[in-house]
Amino acid sequence: MTGDYIYAEATSQKVHENVIIVSCWPFTIGGIISRTPIEGVAVFIKNRIVIAIAAALCGVSAAAQASDIGTLTKYLKIDGQIRSYYFSRDYGATGPNTYNQDAFSLGGLLNIKTTPFLGGFGVGVSFFTANALSANDLSGAPSYPHLDATLMGPRPSVNRLGQAYIQYEIPKVFLVRAGNQELNTPWMNGSDSRMIPASYQGVFAEVSPYCDLHFYGMRITQWASRTSGNYFRDNLFYPASFDGDPMYGGSAQLSPNAPESNGALAFGASYSLMGAKADLWYYDFYQFAKMFYANVNYTLKTGTGFDPFVGGQYVREYGASLLSKQGANATAWGAIGGVNYKTGIGGGSFSVAYNSVEPQNGGFLNGGLISPYTVGYATDPLYTTAMIRGLADNLGPGHGYKIKWTQNINMMDQHFLFIAAFAHFTTYYNGSSSYPYLDLTYFPQGMFKGLSIRDRVELATGTSAQYGNGAGFNKGHSFIYNRVMLTYAF
Repeated sequence: MTGDYIYAEATSQKVHENVIIVSCWPFTIGGIISRTPIEGVAVFIKNRIVIAIAAALCGVSAAAQASDIGTLTKYLKIDGQIRSYYFSRDYGATGPNTYNQDAFSLGGLLNIKTTPFLGGFGVGVSFFTANALSANDLSGAPSYPHLDATLMGPRPSVNRLGQAYIQYEIPKVFLVRAGNQELNTPWMNGSDSRMIPASYQGVFAEVSPYCDLHFYGMRITQWASRTSGNYFRDNLFYPASFDGDPMYGGSAQLSPNAPESNGALAFGASYSLMGAKADLWYYDFYQFAKMFYANVNYTLKTGTGFDPFVGGQYVREYGASLLSKQGANATAWGAIGGVNYKTGIGGGSFSVAYNSVEPQNGGFLNGGLISPYTVGYATDPLYTTAMIRGLADNLGPGHGYKIKWTQNINMMDQHFLFIAAFAHFTTYYNGSSSYPYLDLTYFPQGMFKGLSIRDRVELATGTSAQYGNGAGFNKGHSFIYNRVMLTYAF
């Protein structure tokens, strides 16, 4: 279960749909699940730097550091990111209760994993941190009208033991992992578009009995949101500070007196063969919904540098739910088509996608999707989800389309990734909205390899009452969301 690389040629639509990572100052610590390998001396130098820092923090002498580096690198794998993000929301409106919002944070992630021992056992630990450095406007508590609280919340710092697990693995055959960990499944994932990713507490297992056939299972009891410093029995439908959890950016549909969440149980399977790939998942979001999800896509390898692809997805939800006395009752489907291509300056991809969430008689939002771990984050797997929101973010039944162009640019030994998109949603109960989007990432090479500088901009506009900033004012106004993200991966 590895994440997609950002710095890659366009080989499939999904690779670029998941390009949510890189960009930040010479500061970031992230790629926790998988990292592009950096060969030779660069790796040796980076390992020396990382280990020296860790040793210095522990009070180890320089001589001891030098003598122990070889031993440490033999038994430990160390990587991470340093991140520096600046987010701003410009509402372009005037009035006594209208405010623009912004937030700055410096931090990252440090991952330490043992090499296999006792025939396949391993231990992993990850530390996540985000720090405001007194740069943010925290006036007007508890609504914080000037703050983009989705970046790291209103606290001066967020620190979390994001991963702490023990696992047993037979490479390419079997994996079972228990403890605090990141997930990379369609409806429960890291949502890693802020300073620190979401992570989960529980047991995850994967079995691969034959080539590209994989079976998955997991039982999750608690989770930590992108702004949480610990693990809690809640999800994004709970209000901020439920049970002391400083969780921001979610949906907050429940009251502070709601019962705790019992987590989730899930089973999945995936299979790839000759350009075709299928994913099937069943999720039981305890107390919220039971979900069946299927996604199938096919890429025709023509050998000409132009490879067309098509895909389809289906979602069905049902069962009792704390969100509605009538329970969950949702059906959604989607289709996508496009082409991956190669040019003299780099590969690219162009796609057109459509999703529909069917109206129902009763149920949450009369047919609205229930996604407890992505709602408000806009990190669900629907083809048309935009940077700011999608049909699974409490828009209820409706339909939408998305046009997307991705282009890798390799010029003068430098690499850029450019993405442009346009999404539009028409709903039954929440009006219509449009989201034009531009995204440019620069990947320096040579001695700066590992650094990425990214700027993401999206305009949200439409007739829905949901275009405010969540603080109870400025409802109905469009806004420009700009995210400047600098990241250094080591």
